[in-house]
Amino acid sequence: MFAVASRRVAQSPNVVSSFVFARRCMSSVPSTMKAAVVREVGDAHALKVEPDFPSPSLEPGKVIVKNQFAGINFIDTYHRKGMYARDLPFIGGQEGGGVVAAVSDEAAAEGIKVGDKVAYSVFGSYAEYTSVPAAKLLPVPDGVGLDVATACVVQGLTAHYLTTSAHADLIQPGEWCLIHGVAGGTCQWAAQMAKLRGYKVIGTCSKGKEDIGKSLGCDELLVLDEVPGTSYEDYDSMDIVAKVMEITDGKGVKCVIDGIGKSTVDISINSLGHRGIFVSFGNASGAVPAFPVLRLIGKSAYVTRPKLLDYITTREELVGRANEIFGWLQEGKLNVSVDTSFPLDQAAEGHLYLEAGKSKGKVLYEI
Repeated sequence: MFAVASRRVAQSPNVVSSFVFARRCMSSVPSTMKAAVVREVGDAHALKVEPDFPSPSLEPGKVIVKNQFAGINFIDTYHRKGMYARDLPFIGGQEGGGVVAAVSDEAAAEGIKVGDKVAYSVFGSYAEYTSVPAAKLLPVPDGVGLDVATACVVQGLTAHYLTTSAHADLIQPGEWCLIHGVAGGTCQWAAQMAKLRGYKVIGTCSKGKEDIGKSLGCDELLVLDEVPGTSYEDYDSMDIVAKVMEITDGKGVKCVIDGIGKSTVDISINSLGHRGIFVSFGNASGAVPAFPVLRLIGKSAYVTRPKLLDYITTREELVGRANEIFGWLQEGKLNVSVDTSFPLDQAAEGHLYLEAGKSKGKVLYEI
């Protein structure tokens, strides 16, 4: 889509008209905007909505997106709490979707135009407007809603690299994979993608989310009690390792995808089979504590702690992953659950909802 338009723009010799075009595009972006800002790290209430935060300016090679949705992800809570350091102050979020409101000459040369529907992942999406490098934009195809497209950017792409790349091909089609928390956000995607890749999937979920877990096509679903007073799985309420070994005839699984963290690290390692890999990608229950690498010797097991940015290092890799996901969505092979949307004015409530483990799918801000 972008390439076709780029040829038209490149053929225009009128530099003045390009300048006027860029200036005209910027006229729709006000000087200030509403944004959810962190000035001091802390709990969810450290995320303050400011009505007159300076809007981004148009920079070379970038566009300005007028956001309709921003995704709420656990990594956003880690930034807010200071677990992952950021320079203060900062606008929260790193996942958004909306329409292009302003285009630099360089972005126009790539065929991007005002009004294009796009999704993206860059810092600062909890705001009415976000400055986004043209190389980070994902055009949203017809038939895919902006809410679903926004959910795709972090959770969908994360699930994609977890099930296609992070395991380093140590699992093959027909072999067993254990995925914790399949009724949550990212791992709803991961469970379905693992099945599309031909893996046999054991999923875990809480009793309160059993309906979601059953809808994902897992070969085996381990339904756990909830921690009293919460919606979180109680990983002590079942001997998961024994169940995994029973299901796999004592062999264990070739891959564990674990976004839970502290509560599941021992379960994950002990569920591995010979030369299996423990993929630890999140800290929903707290950070995974340090452990001696000698723990892995019994099964010559592997462990990796990946992050999304290392699996979308080039434009080609980013677009390739996104295109496969959008294709599955259009073909009806992926079912994406948008659990709920909060208005941006309720920024703190959105974080509290996610951290309480209440979500049964993607949680968004509607802007």
